[in-house]
This record gives sequence, structure tokens and C-alpha cells, in this order.
Amino acid sequence: MLKSVTLKDVAAKAGVSYQTVSKVINKKANVSPETEKRIWDAIAELKYTTNYSARSLRRKRSNTIGYTWEPAPPNQSNPILDAFLQSMFRTAEEKDYYLLCFPYHPDGKNLLKVYRQLYDTGRVEGFVISRLNYGEATVPYLLERNIPFVGFGRMDDEDESFPYVDVDGGDGIAQAVEHLVGLGHKKIAALAWPEDSRVGNNRLEGYFTGLANAALMPDPRLIIRGEGSLTVGFEATFQLLGLPERVRPTAIVCMNDMMAIGAMQAVRDAGFQVGRDIGVTGFDDTPTARYLTPPLTSISQPISTIGENLMRRLIEYLETGTYPEPRCELVAPNLEVRESTIGYMPAKG
Repeated sequence: MLKSVTLKDVAAKAGVSYQTVSKVINKKANVSPETEKRIWDAIAELKYTTNYSARSLRRKRSNTIGYTWEPAPPNQSNPILDAFLQSMFRTAEEKDYYLLCFPYHPDGKNLLKVYRQLYDTGRVEGFVISRLNYGEATVPYLLERNIPFVGFGRMDDEDESFPYVDVDGGDGIAQAVEHLVGLGHKKIAALAWPEDSRVGNNRLEGYFTGLANAALMPDPRLIIRGEGSLTVGFEATFQLLGLPERVRPTAIVCMNDMMAIGAMQAVRDAGFQVGRDIGVTGFDDTPTARYLTPPLTSISQPISTIGENLMRRLIEYLETGTYPEPRCELVAPNLEVRESTIGYMPAKG
């Protein structure tokens, strides 16, 4: 049985990276005419065929798209995931497609095995992916095999080797910091995610940007990392509130609403009032945010619109062989201001 030609084979023949080959094929490359000609010559010589052309020769199509996700911590709901899934289900159904949800494997090799099996057996025609941390193996694997996919998120700011929609989390957190500074806060803490979280680090950059814009120096004692859970939000906030008064924060920026809810409970248990003594902001603007006591100031992202957008992009590619423009899109979030911040009265003197 002959080995199928991959993007890596073409890249090796042309003396470039497989990302460059992918960009040339999808007319997204900024390379010299000589390099582009060398790539097309390699494609012709190796008889490389894109998967779109191969799919058009199949006798049957599954009209099914695969998706998997990292589960939330035990006993913690994930309303953002629910909204994302529902929007993809609805959009797929409108186009006579199905969404196949399959088990998540934290082991990268096992996860790639599942991707390979689902695609090679024809059970799915492409994937939506949303797990895009540092060193993620899924994107290089799918690009190498030219398997259709779209991403909810980026690998880095400059990477346009695959189509994605992402939320500018850094901009959202910067909005939250600007809001708190405008209320008179100068000691603003951040409940951040682990260092291996690309999304978390993008949001944390917004915290540093917001402080810099207000000419405030970050204090390492006011930055605590942990999983985005209620428990971490609660315990980290208790730690912050135990600092000496000259250091103790008057506001806490959280990377998601779960951490913010835990933080609000810790503020109350420590004898402070949320919004008046300690301002708290979240991220995601989950459905319960406005019904908390007090209602939570949070950063909203159009998650349902993003799910629809991703599904339409992938289906259009499966039907036409071309991703719609813009190929990559960065969406701005919006700060929803509520009572968890606006009751603050800065100390005099």
C-alpha cells in the first residue's frame, strides 16, 4: 500500500515549513514568488492532493463534525460550554450536519489517535478545537494531515496557519482594571490561571496593561495563580485579605466568574462588604452573574455567536473548499458593570 503524501513531505521537498505550505495552498502566505513556485513544483512532483479533493471522491459523506473539550472541575457547572455547544448544534442542524462529541484525553498521543480514527474511518469530516495551550500537538497534527478544522482560540498572536475565532481576553481584563482605577482603586489583585494556560496568560497581560495605563506598578504579592474554580477563588482571596492593610487589595480581578464567586464569599466571610470595601470582577458573564448578591461585574463574550461563526466557517469549507473571510477573527469582549464594584468608597488621605 502506497504511503499518502503529507504536507511535511511537500515542505521537506520545497525546503520550507509545513505551516508555509499550508498558507500557500490557502492563499494566505507572504512569501517570495520563488518560494511559492518551489512549493507548487513540489506539490506537482509529489502528486500531493488536498483532503478536500479527496473527500469529493468519496461515495458517502458523514455530514458530521467532531468536538471534544476539557471537563470542568468536579461539582462545577460550565454554562459557557453549554452555550457554545448549543450554538454549534443549532447551526449544524440548519445545514444538515451533526456534531459528534467524543471523550477528552489529557494524554496528547491518545487524543491524536482518536482524531485519526474518527477522520480516517469517515465518521467525521472535520473538527472544531478549543484546547489551544502551549505545546498543543493537535494543531500541527491536523495541519500536517490537511484535516479540516477551525479553532476557538489561537496558538499565538501572529499565527494564521489555521482559521480561528478568538476573544481578546487581554482587552477585557484591561477594561476591568480601567473601570476599577476609575473608581479610585490603586491596590488591585489578580486571580490568574496556571502558567501553562495560554488563554489565562493572555488575560493576565490585560491586567498588566491596565495597571501600566494607570501608572500603577504590579505587586507580585497581589497575583495568585490557580485553576479557575470556586475553591481557588475562595482560598486565594482569603490569602489576599490576610495581607497587611498597606498591601491588602481593595479590588480583585478574576479570570472567570467561578473564581469571582469564590472570591465574593471569602470577602463576606472575612467581614468585608463586596462592592463597598472590596471590588470584585469576573470574566464570562455567566447567566447567574446578574443574580448574585451583589450582582457581579463581569466581562461578556458573545459565545453563542462564536459557536455559530465557527460552525458556518467549517461547513462552508467542507462544501466549497474555501474558508470564508476573514479567515482569522479576534472578537472584543464587553464589560458589564454591576454592584460588585460600583459601591466602592476610597479612603481619604
